[in-house]
Amino acid sequence: MAILGLKNDNNAGKDSEIFHFPTSENALIIFTRNPELGKCKTRLAATVGDDAALKIYKFLVNHTVAITTPLKVDKFVYYSEKLREGDVWNSNNYRKKVQKGDDLGLRMEQAFKEVFELGYERAIVIGSDMFDMTANDLLNGFDQLNDNDFVLGPAEDGGYYLLGLKKLNSEIFQNKAWGTDTVLRDTLADLNEELVTLLEEKNDVDYYEDIKNVCAFQEFFPAALKKTKD
Repeated sequence: MAILGLKNDNNAGKDSEIFHFPTSENALIIFTRNPELGKCKTRLAATVGDDAALKIYKFLVNHTVAITTPLKVDKFVYYSEKLREGDVWNSNNYRKKVQKGDDLGLRMEQAFKEVFELGYERAIVIGSDMFDMTANDLLNGFDQLNDNDFVLGPAEDGGYYLLGLKKLNSEIFQNKAWGTDTVLRDTLADLNEELVTLLEEKNDVDYYEDIKNVCAFQEFFPAALKKTKD
């Protein structure tokens, strides 16, 4: 089924309308921040500095590109501020859009609405900064949606790194203290009468303590924070 839509949406009304042909029943939504100094991983930057935080964020984005590019699902990248061409998100693999809404919940809800309106049966949203996430985690998330209406990937900090839906439920996007340790608990409370399953708990990357002992990040740290080998 072809759906009339925009190839890329930059909120400027400059894109031409084209027919969108879903190639899968599954849509993967990736929320990403525009990589700008001083605006990425601000809680991490409080310890490692803005320059290191930006390098780490770009490293995490490249990891997300690597694990999602091969997936046989339709992929949508939602930028935090403005659409970018010629970046690591290849337009041949990722349909590009801009997030809309006053907080994270509203932005996620709007993204889900948009992909469901395009005809997808299952949709998952992730961020672009999960080092512990693998392609198999995403495939497992879509598999779980065959028998459940909702799937969540719990993060160790009390939030979640993955949210998958087969139908919209506006409650899960409302009245949440985003970025705190109550998000997962409050979301599950909204879904207490729904078919929901949880994936494996994983570590999110928000603070220096989350990655201070991970070898892959040592090269980005200031000299004073790097671990020395015995």
